[in-house]
Amino acid sequence: MIGRMDRRNFLGSAALAVAGATLPTRVFAQASPASARDRAILAIARREIDRAGSVLWRRDIAAVADFGVASGLPRFHFANLENGTVRSFLVTHGKGSDPAHTGYLESFSNVPGSNATSRGAFITWEWYTGRYGTSIRLGGLDPDNSNALERAIVMHSAAYATPEHVARWGKLGRSDGCFAMGPGDFNEALWHLSGGRLLYADRLGLV
Repeated sequence: MIGRMDRRNFLGSAALAVAGATLPTRVFAQASPASARDRAILAIARREIDRAGSVLWRRDIAAVADFGVASGLPRFHFANLENGTVRSFLVTHGKGSDPAHTGYLESFSNVPGSNATSRGAFITWEWYTGRYGTSIRLGGLDPDNSNALERAIVMHSAAYATPEHVARWGKLGRSDGCFAMGPGDFNEALWHLSGGRLLYADRLGLV
């Protein structure tokens, strides 16, 4: 069962501090027409938003991270429930979830220090400035990701999460369990995902 959280935790003063920042506009995305995969992603987004209930501030857009797909493929899906569209991007998984660095997630973990990706529903909180610049804080809403805040599992940009990295190595680099996107792509998350929306992660294998 998803817990309830005080909305005062969602949007802090950090969001106001960076709201006026000028961001790069280059975006790498795979936009696809309506398909069976897109319909499945939209259905999962609706299901998880309904499951989260009133803990969410915004229910228009959700993210679905499909870690059943190789890291070199767009597997982080922005599901727009207002217009029924899906836009797909690259996203990393954690070192602890792929110790041999095969490009495939092998396991999830919620254990502090595991450097692994966690599955389940997250709520996106405020922007803040961290090691990788402007980032999005996340709160875990399920038993499988309840330690997200303690583990500092967030969304951030990284040079090892770009199409150029895939072109060179055939896969993305690995994070410490965070959802890392390429710097250009990450602007999409800053503008369209933060501030009380849902991010859902699992091994779905939707292609």
